[in-house]
Order: sequence, then C-alpha cells, then structure tokens
Amino acid sequence: MIVDTNALSGWRDGDSALLRVIGAAGMLVLPVVSVGEYLYGLRNSRRRTESEAWQNRIVGALRVAPVTLETAGVYASIRSILDRTGRPIPANDIWIAALALQHRLPVLSRDAHFDSVDGLTRVSW
Repeated sequence: MIVDTNALSGWRDGDSALLRVIGAAGMLVLPVVSVGEYLYGLRNSRRRTESEAWQNRIVGALRVAPVTLETAGVYASIRSILDRTGRPIPANDIWIAALALQHRLPVLSRDAHFDSVDGLTRVSW
C-alpha cells in the first residue's frame, strides 16, 4: 500500500483507526513525494525534533518509492485524463497516484480526490 502524506501524519499522531488499517496491511511503501511533503511540514512544526526522529525510523524501516521515467509517463497519462475530464487534483497527489498505479498498489489516504484517478484503489480509515 502506498502511504499518502495525510496517512503518514496520522500514523505519527497515533490515529487508532489508521493504525488498525496499517496493522492489517501487507506491504507499506512511502512515495518519495510524501516524504518531501512531510519534511516540508516539519519545517514549521512545534514538535520538529520528535517528528523528525519518528520520520527517520519510518523511512529507515519502509521501502521508499522513487520517481522514475516510468512514473513520469504514468503521471502524464493521469494528469492528461484528469484535465480532459475536468477533475484536476493537486500535482503532488498525481505523483503519488502514479507511483501507486506503477507499482499496482492501493493508496492509503483520506483524500477523496484520489477516487477520480481511473484504476486507482484508495483505502481510507
């Protein structure tokens, strides 16, 4: 399962419903995009030191999916379809969706706009 940034934050915060989903999940993969968004959020966090330590443990324990040329092609296809159908979503979430489709994994997210991406399965909590 690809972990969206809001799931990463909820995990850090100990969201019990999310932790049950994570516990039942097979493989968890962090898209490098989510890592970047999370690190950006840490820049202004009051709990920066605590959150950085948690993030370092998680990133060290999980597979991080990088953006590749293949990902870029999937991104372009998704974005083109969303633009044509008038269903735009944030660019970073298109990258996350592209990684999920590329690796044939569902995305763990509360963001319903992922449901606009054809062929993508979203798991919420």
